[in-house]
Amino acid sequence: MAKKFKTPIWQRAEGQDKVKGGLNRKGVEAYNKANPDANLKMAVTKAPSKLKKGGEAAERRESFCSRMEGMKKKLTSAKTANDPNSRINLALKKWNC
Repeated sequence: MAKKFKTPIWQRAEGQDKVKGGLNRKGVEAYNKANPDANLKMAVTKAPSKLKKGGEAAERRESFCSRMEGMKKKLTSAKTANDPNSRINLALKKWNC
């Protein structure tokens, strides 16, 4: 019999990308399925130079980067801010911020 987990898949290791940070496709799909009103999308991982200026992906990336940079400055300790493997730094790297 299959083992039933109480925590959602996007909060477990199998729904997260530990190397690059954030959620993997399985985690994003599980989140959207569990939250019907949600419209969570995968990270924009293309290089900024390859994105169409003013396009949806470019605007999502710009918005994410500015929001996360502000969070990094205000909400993280010096240790976390300088740790290359912290979740916030992995996310910023993944989004090419």
